Amino acid sequence: MTSAREQLIELIKTEAVFHGDFTLTSGKKATYYIDLRKLSLDHRAAPLIGQVMLDLISDIDGIVAVGGLTMGADPIASAVLHQGAARGLNYDAFVVRKEPKDHGRGRQVEGPDLAGKRVIVLEDTSTTGGSPLQAIAALEKVGAEVAGVAVVVDRQAPAKERIEAAGYEYRYAIGLDDLGLDPQ
Repeated sequence: MTSAREQLIELIKTEAVFHGDFTLTSGKKATYYIDLRKLSLDHRAAPLIGQVMLDLISDIDGIVAVGGLTMGADPIASAVLHQGAARGLNYDAFVVRKEPKDHGRGRQVEGPDLAGKRVIVLEDTSTTGGSPLQAIAALEKVGAEVAGVAVVVDRQAPAKERIEAAGYEYRYAIGLDDLGLDPQ
């Protein structure tokens, strides 16, 4: 029987890697694009993502919530929340808006109160690290303690170095070599 990680890798390879000419968030050109949202919202892959990400962060003590910048992190956080509950774990999820709301309570971080709580910032695919760093800034404004960043697919680009240079641990579940892709 294949592991959740192996099953997820196969789904990504067959259904979420597109070849052609693409412009990445960083502005760089690439000959392939990993569209993890196609799978993070898929009934077959979402449970696998939750399992793989739980395994990735299982040794980090004191985590009470997971989430990140909307929208890439939203289905990842939901998958971790649900798979965690299935394992008897009590992770809550949160969503970080790109900007604070201009109405209601004016919140940028939605979900449970995170002041003084240890959290993990999640991301689907990371290239520059900009989205996790933006989420970290918002979380620290509300008093959360960011224990690290956990990414489903790392593109072997500056994200790891930028996040670690900012003082945060960076982990990823799947690298380009797992997908048979070369760094670009």
